[in-house]
Amino acid sequence: MSVRAKKHLGQHFLKDEQIAQNIADSLTEKDYNNVLEIGPGMGVLTKYLLKKKLKVHVIEIDTESVEYLKANYLNLADRIISKDFLKINLSDYFGDEQVAIIGNFPYNISTQIVFKTLENRHQIPEFSGMFQKEVAKRIAEKEGSKVYGILSVLTQAFYDVEYLFTVPPTVFNPPPKVESGVIRLTRKKNFTLPVNEKLFYTVVKTAFNQRRKTLRNSLKTLNLSDILREDPIFAKRPEQLSGQEFISLTSKIENDVI
Repeated sequence: MSVRAKKHLGQHFLKDEQIAQNIADSLTEKDYNNVLEIGPGMGVLTKYLLKKKLKVHVIEIDTESVEYLKANYLNLADRIISKDFLKINLSDYFGDEQVAIIGNFPYNISTQIVFKTLENRHQIPEFSGMFQKEVAKRIAEKEGSKVYGILSVLTQAFYDVEYLFTVPPTVFNPPPKVESGVIRLTRKKNFTLPVNEKLFYTVVKTAFNQRRKTLRNSLKTLNLSDILREDPIFAKRPEQLSGQEFISLTSKIENDVI
């Protein structure tokens, strides 16, 4: 596949075999038999996945890559999905089976891949892959940090996040201008919320859209009662709240009587 084509997809071709192996080995292989690799390209990560006791599937929208994979990985040919991951229904390919997600994710759609995973968390027990380091750190960050935000809270509501290792630009062709980071998400045993999920998302997004303001000011649009607005939690700024505190906040709002 040409460098130009890979750049068009927002990807950079990983050329370091050891790092490819390390990413593949980030999978714990617990509680699932299927793994879906997003954007395999020429299969630098795929070949290490195929050594595992997992049923490997790949999803790739680039036709050159699909033809290469079919020609060079014959035992994978019937498990290549020539679609856009963001547009498929996992159940169409995996039924009700569990499937782990892995990949060297294109920077330009990496956060969308995370949100798609959250939507399908009932089917995705584990998620491991490489992001732009800034995005990986944001997903894994805890409260109290300036980079802690919407992506941190929503991901950590359903998954335990581990930042595994940093990857330098020199191991890619073409080299990106930034470092990359590999993270692993492990689904929590209880991955349902005790509050209205849509409201939870609204509270988190509304709060961080004006992150410098206190919650008392940033959540004005939710028409809270005067009594609730006096709760001490509303004197805090969003980055001061843990994911659990956002759940508690949502519960307070859900039960608010105006």
